Amino acid sequence: MLVDKYPDNAFAHRMLAEIYEKEGGMRKAIDEYVKAVDLNKKDYNSYYKISFLLNELGKKEDATVMLNNLLSKKPDYIDASILLGDIYCSQEMYKEALNVYTMGLKHSPNSYDLYYNMGMVYTMLNDFQSAKICYEKAATINSLAYHAYYALGQINLIEMDLDEAEKYFNKCLEDKEQEPDAYYKLGKIYMLRGDHDNAVNFVNLAIELDKNYIKIANQEPIFIPVKSRFQMPIIDEEDIKPRKTSHTKKEKKAMEHLDKTYGVVGNMNLHKLKPGKIKDRERER
Repeated sequence: MLVDKYPDNAFAHRMLAEIYEKEGGMRKAIDEYVKAVDLNKKDYNSYYKISFLLNELGKKEDATVMLNNLLSKKPDYIDASILLGDIYCSQEMYKEALNVYTMGLKHSPNSYDLYYNMGMVYTMLNDFQSAKICYEKAATINSLAYHAYYALGQINLIEMDLDEAEKYFNKCLEDKEQEPDAYYKLGKIYMLRGDHDNAVNFVNLAIELDKNYIKIANQEPIFIPVKSRFQMPIIDEEDIKPRKTSHTKKEKKAMEHLDKTYGVVGNMNLHKLKPGKIKDRERER
């Protein structure tokens, strides 16, 4: 084994650590990464790997200490900033996460990941204006950032800016993963406009792509006037399984938060505004 032949070689220990990691031996991998760092204090990649594996093992406090130390030595290590922010978010320490992302942007001002993550943090803090700025910046950096477009659509729907919401949800139709969700949200927009025919068409498209929307649409108060027009194929509920997506836990949490916020704010606005008044307000803009 290479490490037996060269016990004082940092590269050899790192290679062994990578082998252990691939085999699932995380603790052994950590031990070897630690040896690599001891032999080479500037082996920041191994330092990051230790932090990553500690977090995977549930040792968040240890990982946090390691990442803060790493960023004090190499503040432009963006992956470390993102991981540290993730850990803070998992503990609902959103202000701490914002500080980490803000510092990261000083070294990487065109990072899509940093802006997108900041958008999610501001979302959880209910600072939707700041969230919009971050999501828009992320979408500018990456024109295929459909998750950012979807978040922007959700925020504009909460704010009853239907034209802007429609624009962003239409962009999401270019992404197969977001397509059924975007169709469903477009259905809501057309209900708010009083255009029941288009609303039904969009919801039926969502149901066609994701049968979960059968139950979701039936439980949505805004669709009560048109429920009888939805496509309702006879399917055993046990056969309807959640759609697999690439959303991270943090993304799912932010999306659920926006949905819950719309459930409160959107329904309040719905009682205050009739569809015709919504149309008039849009014309005034």
